[in-house]
Amino acid sequence: QVQLVESGGGLVQAGGSLRLSCAASRAFSGYNMGWFRQAPGKEREFVAAIKWNGASITYADSVKGRFAVSRDDAKKTLYLQMNDLRPEDTAVYYCARSRLAGLRTKDSEYADWGQGTQVTVSS
Repeated sequence: QVQLVESGGGLVQAGGSLRLSCAASRAFSGYNMGWFRQAPGKEREFVAAIKWNGASITYADSVKGRFAVSRDDAKKTLYLQMNDLRPEDTAVYYCARSRLAGLRTKDSEYADWGQGTQVTVSS
């Protein structure tokens, strides 16, 4: 079973940037990957997804134009570049691996999850 380890979270002021990383222990290439987040008292929500070959990407409307997902299969690492951060982006961010074909936006469609990394945006 793959292990996914997120890093790069932290405290940042509104308007700032962070880059999250998600390192996979194995079996990264060939899989569609996604980022999700969960704020206190809220359900986990979709943020971004990238196809196994990087050819297709989709974002939640709330982050479109501000966040960018990418992957480096040689390093078995998924990235999420977050710019123009807002207080409402505060959440625990999770990366996930799907075993299904195509881009997936529901957390039930992802089988493998990291432990999450906290992102806090102050106003």
